[in-house]
Amino acid sequence: MSRKALGRGLSALIADEAPYETSEGNNNFRELDIDLIQPNSEQPRKNFPEAELEELAQSIRSNGIVQPIVVRPKGKQYQIVAGERRWRAAQRAALDKIPAVIREVSDEKLLELALIENIQRQDLNPIEEARAYKKLIENLGITQDKVAIQVGKSRTFITNYLRLLKLPEQVVGLVEKNKISVGHARALLALENQRWQQDFAKDIVSSSWSVRKTESAVRRFLKRGPKSEKSEKSSTGQDPNVKKAETKLRRLYATQVKIVAAAKHGSGKIELEYYGEADLDRIYKLLMRQ
Repeated sequence: MSRKALGRGLSALIADEAPYETSEGNNNFRELDIDLIQPNSEQPRKNFPEAELEELAQSIRSNGIVQPIVVRPKGKQYQIVAGERRWRAAQRAALDKIPAVIREVSDEKLLELALIENIQRQDLNPIEEARAYKKLIENLGITQDKVAIQVGKSRTFITNYLRLLKLPEQVVGLVEKNKISVGHARALLALENQRWQQDFAKDIVSSSWSVRKTESAVRRFLKRGPKSEKSEKSSTGQDPNVKKAETKLRRLYATQVKIVAAAKHGSGKIELEYYGEADLDRIYKLLMRQ
């Protein structure tokens, strides 16, 4: 099956062979009052950084709008199909009118075109993109394979992005704010417990872990951590404060930690496991920084 080229839907709305300035004889092209235009309720992009908008507004003040927005009739007004960022910046630039291409677009096609435009321009953060894929599937009743074809991505890519939405909201927020990457988030998906995912996400941010380091820490934790926690919960003899301390140390050093009390009251030792010379060096450096 041939894959539909990304952005093909937009190419059908705006001719590629000529700039809009030469299309004034086309009934579909107008200079519309900016106040008659309303945003797209299906717009996947929710965040429009102030600095980016101001930069674009300054460019518009100096050079005008190079490419028209695309709108569809909506009662006595018009709804944006593609170009909301340009419209917002044009408002900042205090324009009274904005160049627009008017097209009849169905509700079913509206979300798809808005999504394609944002992906093509790389305007969406990973969570906005994932939510848009989910909305396409739910609203249009199509499969992941169909979404992949429509937006020019692989099915695996779509599946991996949809999985991001299964993370706790706290972790989703970190991805959305670019505090952790998609690679970090995918590593956290290997953890079946949301509390573990949240704890690891905090460590990634606070300690600036790389994706590789996160993957390594998750593997070690899955190998020893969950089993250890289970045995701790089943043990009624250990001091809960000691268990809590072990948990904190385990998360801090991303390895198995055990506090062993000696026969003499008030004494004991702390054991930290390492898995190879590189891991030993990593733990040593962490200890020396404390």
